[in-house]
Amino acid sequence: MLNVDKQCDTFLYQQVIDLISENIDTGTLLPGDRLPSLRKMSKSAGVSVPTVRQAYVELERQRKVESRPQSGYFVRHFAANDIVLPTRTESVDPAPLRCRSLMERVYDGVNDPGLVPLGIANPTMARPAAKSLHRTMKRIMARAEERSIGYASTLGEPLLRRQIAYHYLDVIGAKVDPEEICITNGGQEALLLALSAVASKGDVIAVETPTYHGMLELIDSLGMLAVEVQTCPEEGVTLSELERTLEKYPVKACMFSTTLGNPLGVSMPAGDRARLVRMLEEHDVALVEDDVYGDLLFDDSRPVPAQFLGSKARIITCGSFSKTACPGYRIGWVVAPGYIDEIARLKRAFSCSSGLLQQLTLAEFMASGDYSRHLKSLKPVLKRNSERMLALVAEHFPDETRTSRPVGGSVLWLELPKGIDAEGLFDDAIEAGISIAPGQIFSPCACYTNFVRLSYGHPWTEKTEAAILWLGQRVTTLAA
Repeated sequence: MLNVDKQCDTFLYQQVIDLISENIDTGTLLPGDRLPSLRKMSKSAGVSVPTVRQAYVELERQRKVESRPQSGYFVRHFAANDIVLPTRTESVDPAPLRCRSLMERVYDGVNDPGLVPLGIANPTMARPAAKSLHRTMKRIMARAEERSIGYASTLGEPLLRRQIAYHYLDVIGAKVDPEEICITNGGQEALLLALSAVASKGDVIAVETPTYHGMLELIDSLGMLAVEVQTCPEEGVTLSELERTLEKYPVKACMFSTTLGNPLGVSMPAGDRARLVRMLEEHDVALVEDDVYGDLLFDDSRPVPAQFLGSKARIITCGSFSKTACPGYRIGWVVAPGYIDEIARLKRAFSCSSGLLQQLTLAEFMASGDYSRHLKSLKPVLKRNSERMLALVAEHFPDETRTSRPVGGSVLWLELPKGIDAEGLFDDAIEAGISIAPGQIFSPCACYTNFVRLSYGHPWTEKTEAAILWLGQRVTTLAA
């Protein structure tokens, strides 16, 4: 059936899992089909029986197969192809934020260590890089103790800016000038600086719908208005709808996540990204590009940010290590060829500089290859977690439930049966010791009243599975 590559870095049992999963997804193995016996698969793959057993047990945990006493393992009657995607939404007029108080309650929930953290998008915690980062920081402090506790320059530590530029060159072949990079206090400050550089109070900003709630709160806090643009759960921003939005409203800038979005987990096709750039150039509209998840596609591809598909002059790309390595370091960046002087001025005014010790640590973390190795080990864990969560949702939630099919990142977007109040479900979940993200916070108009976002970006435990089971039962009860 297969030959595993014993020279590959991927664990042997994971190679067995990947091949069986591929055969299930493509329809080669159908629901009800019996998997080869442990001994037959062991002989076919050239691996030990315990390795095959480990793979089968993990596939059973992912709800892809089931064991039957005295009979073996069989493909379950659920497969990823059975998932029904959430419905699209229509665009609406520009609006101020209507759910700030709910956002505050959601943040209180995700920061409560006593809750099962299904409400926070924190992918790196699924396989933390803490030990490697701590070792690197100790080396930095031993070599440059006095300097490491000082101030960084406004644009940031040159060593880190060079490593970020090299990373773009290495993974997508894009040339970035380190002098056009500014280090920020996390991805949120990167978005703040970028939006402040291209728009002013009262301006209209186009966003995907649903979109990252932090963008919406930022737009509202700066006195701007967000206009939602219809977004496809499989292909991202609907360009025909964006064209109508640009013709109908005085849009000053767009804030999109074209490489990998949150909460849909969708990556816009490369051709559409190029068309998007041309459209915005024709309308003279700036683009603030949220690229914090771009390194986390499951298939090891790395989408090219829109900035590198056309004129860079009107595009600012925002990145961060918070989703890929170390959220607590609060280190992000902007690539802003046409705006770097304005970005530097705003950075001085807002925060002066970002932590030097963290920047030096991350520069060495990247230069040593540890960052790339960490990403390579993190993405398979996130993929497995997503498969487990999809299977559990399919098993325990009502049949009317629709769910996204993320190609990367750490979140699922669920459309629950009509009549389910996501805010009420959020309150019930908190009482049960579970945090979730209700759909209303992903729209300035508080739409998505029967949607929720669930995170699989954390170590998978029995508590995780129990929380999903509880949510499914609660939704089933409410829908009855």
